[in-house]
Amino acid sequence: MEKRQRVVLYGDSLILETVGASLRKYPQFEITSLSAPYPSARQLEAMEPDVILFDMGTPRPEAAFSLLATCPGLQLIGIDPETHQTLVWSGRQEPAVVAADLINIIRPAADNSPP
Repeated sequence: MEKRQRVVLYGDSLILETVGASLRKYPQFEITSLSAPYPSARQLEAMEPDVILFDMGTPRPEAAFSLLATCPGLQLIGIDPETHQTLVWSGRQEPAVVAADLINIIRPAADNSPP
C-alpha cells in the first residue's frame, strides 16, 4: 500500500477550505486543517507533514518556515488567490487554478520520499 502524503492546511481562509475540500477527494492524501491558535514548530513537526499549504494573503506561518531546515522532504506551498500562483519554497512558481495543479506540485514529493 502506498504511503499517504500528510498535507497540512495552515490557516482558515476560504481558499484553504476550498483546496482542502478538493484534496480530500484523493485517497493518497491525509489532510489536516489548522487554524489559530497555531501550534509551535515542535508541535507542527510532530505531525510529520510532507506538505504545508497556506494562503499568502494571511500572515506567514513562521513555525512552518522554521521546519524547512529540519525536515528535508517538506514542501511549503503558498497560494496566492489573487494571481492564481503558488510559491513552493524550493524557489519555483507554478500556476494553480484547480486542485489538479496542486496535486502535480505535491506528487514529486511523494515520488522522492524514502520508502
